[in-house]
Amino acid sequence: MTPADFIKKWNNVELKERTASQSHFIDLCKLLGIDDPITEDPKGDWFTFEKGASKTSGGEGWADVWRRDCFAWEYKGKRANLDKAFDQLLQYAIALENPPLLIVSDMNVIRLHTNWTNTVQTVHTIQLKDPTDAANRDLLRDAFLDPEKLKPTKTRQLVTEEAAQRFADMAQRLRSRGHAPQEVAHFINRLCFACLQKMWTFCRIRCLSV
Repeated sequence: MTPADFIKKWNNVELKERTASQSHFIDLCKLLGIDDPITEDPKGDWFTFEKGASKTSGGEGWADVWRRDCFAWEYKGKRANLDKAFDQLLQYAIALENPPLLIVSDMNVIRLHTNWTNTVQTVHTIQLKDPTDAANRDLLRDAFLDPEKLKPTKTRQLVTEEAAQRFADMAQRLRSRGHAPQEVAHFINRLCFACLQKMWTFCRIRCLSV
C-alpha cells in the first residue's frame, strides 16, 4: 500500500473505533511493509489484537494492539479525546509488561508516547498526511522493529539537575544586583513551592481523570 493509497482510503472514513481500528492497523502494516499480527503471530503470544490486561485501578480491559517489548496501542473514533486513550493505556502498562511505547490513534492522528523508566517522556505526533514523508514512515517502522531508536536521551535526574542549576543562577544574579541574601532565598523558595504545587495539581487532575 502506498502512502497516497493509505491517505485516500482513510481520509473520509467515519466508522466507529470498533468497526475500523483493526482494518486501519492492518493497512498501516501494509504501508510499512510489516506483517500484521494475525500473519506474524497466529497464536497471539507476542503480537496481537485485543490483548487482555488488568487495570491498575482494578477491573479488566484490553489494549487494541500489543507487541511485546515494543508497544501497546489504543484506538479511539475520529476526533476523540486521545488523552483519555493514553490514560487508559497507562492503566494497562504494567500488565502488558510495561512496553517502551504507548501509542494512541483516532485514525487521523497517531501519537507515540515514550514510556522508558527514568526518562523524560517524548511525544511524536503523526497526522494522516504525514506518511508521505519517508522519515515519518521510518519512525513508525522503528516502533515495530527497533523502538530503542525512539528512546529519549534526557533522564529525569538530568532535568532536576538543570532546574536546580537555573534556580542557583537566578539567585546569584539577584544577589549581584544588590538584593539581600535572605530576600533572595525566600523568593527562590516561593518559586520552588509554586512549581511543586503546580506539578501536584497536574498529577491530581490526571489521577482523577483515570
